[in-house]
Amino acid sequence: MATRRLGVGETLGALNAALGPGGPVWIKETRTRHLRSRDFLAPHRALQARFDDGQVPEHLLHALACLQGPGVAPVLRCAPTPAGLSLQLQRSAVFERVLSAVAAYATPASPASLGQRVLLHCPALRSSPCALRLSQLRTVLVADHLARALRAHGVCVRLVPAVRDPHMLTFLQQLRVDWPAASERASSHTLRSHALEELTSANDGRTLSPGILGRLCLKELVEEQGRTAGYDPNLDNCLVTEDLLSVLAELQEALWHWPEDSHPGLAGASDTGTGGCLVVHVVSCEEEFQQQKLDLLWQKLVDKAPLRQKHLICGPVKVAGAPGTLMTAPEYYEFRHTQVCKASALKHGGDLAQDPAWTEIFGVLSVATIKFEMLSTAPQSQLFLALADSSISTKGTKSGTFVMYNCARLATLFESYKCSMEQGLYPTFPPVSSLDFSLLHDEEPRPHLFGQMFVRLQLLRAVREVLHTGLAMLGLPPLSHI
Repeated sequence: MATRRLGVGETLGALNAALGPGGPVWIKETRTRHLRSRDFLAPHRALQARFDDGQVPEHLLHALACLQGPGVAPVLRCAPTPAGLSLQLQRSAVFERVLSAVAAYATPASPASLGQRVLLHCPALRSSPCALRLSQLRTVLVADHLARALRAHGVCVRLVPAVRDPHMLTFLQQLRVDWPAASERASSHTLRSHALEELTSANDGRTLSPGILGRLCLKELVEEQGRTAGYDPNLDNCLVTEDLLSVLAELQEALWHWPEDSHPGLAGASDTGTGGCLVVHVVSCEEEFQQQKLDLLWQKLVDKAPLRQKHLICGPVKVAGAPGTLMTAPEYYEFRHTQVCKASALKHGGDLAQDPAWTEIFGVLSVATIKFEMLSTAPQSQLFLALADSSISTKGTKSGTFVMYNCARLATLFESYKCSMEQGLYPTFPPVSSLDFSLLHDEEPRPHLFGQMFVRLQLLRAVREVLHTGLAMLGLPPLSHI
């Protein structure tokens, strides 16, 4: 009979709930010396805050010893100790249940966010690639990665802006970034009419430059939102331009008209409206102030503007050792690509960059290096790039080259094992049902294995998801045999 997989989170939740109302008390033991006698512990100090003198009532001890529930591991004993309340699981039973359903732990979780919609906006893509700064490149890669992660969890994502510059599209294809393209601008006629109605006559009789419609006061709107909204208190006036209205028109069009094939749950809904849709603006810290103006202007000019707008602000990108260096995104790509070619030439000899068979490989490795550099640091933090060293290696644990190198090694190992199994070089594993788990009576090697089994089996599922997502992110086919 199929049973729900055991989980540390489920077990901890049930243990804390069994003690009654209050904050979490239990912890999962991981150290080998503690695992000899217990698997979970409610520390004495935490129990003192919950019960008089730290004494747990007898009926609660009995309830803990008989604890059951979905995903909850079976309990062997629960008893007070000087360290606190100690609980040990029925380890043989846990081994049997986990090993009998390993596939359940390795299977990716089913999407839990079906029907949710996110409009992902990356303003940096309105520029040309030769003007794309490293901090803007970071926002592009973060937005692309965020879109893939959201879609993997069942969220319907629409990407804005649709790129019109053919050179930018070519550069995005080099980076293995999947982004929509467009040939025409969205009409801003309606927004222009609303803007002209709202504009004040605070021009002091001066003639406005071409493309500028006037100034709009945003101070009242900022005060209405309150400080908790996160808007800069210095926001006052916004210079309304034709370009700004064109940006708003594209956002409004994308928000109201979702593609029919964007998500099964939205089929047939041509005008899905703003309800339930979250707008996320992914911008660099240099563009944050301007993006807040755009956010408020949208609310000022459109009655049904989205109320849920979030700003993902990416920190600055600094080139270590060369603070004055201004490198564009294409120059950065060429720099890393040259490094990969040189490293491969040193390892394999010859000018492999001229070999068509290696061209695609070098491109993938270059993009992998860039993406792992840009995504290995939290988006809000400042990112330092070490470009002074002209060489590149697989010895570091954070570079894209290192990750791709080890992905290739893992793929080779999995493929070799699969072929060996087909040739009969390895014996077939016996059915789990034929194993006698009661023979696991020796405690010496068992605690370490048991202590890591929960975490590692849950990590197995996460690693599989990350590996497949990572390979797709880098434009590589999935490893179907893991």
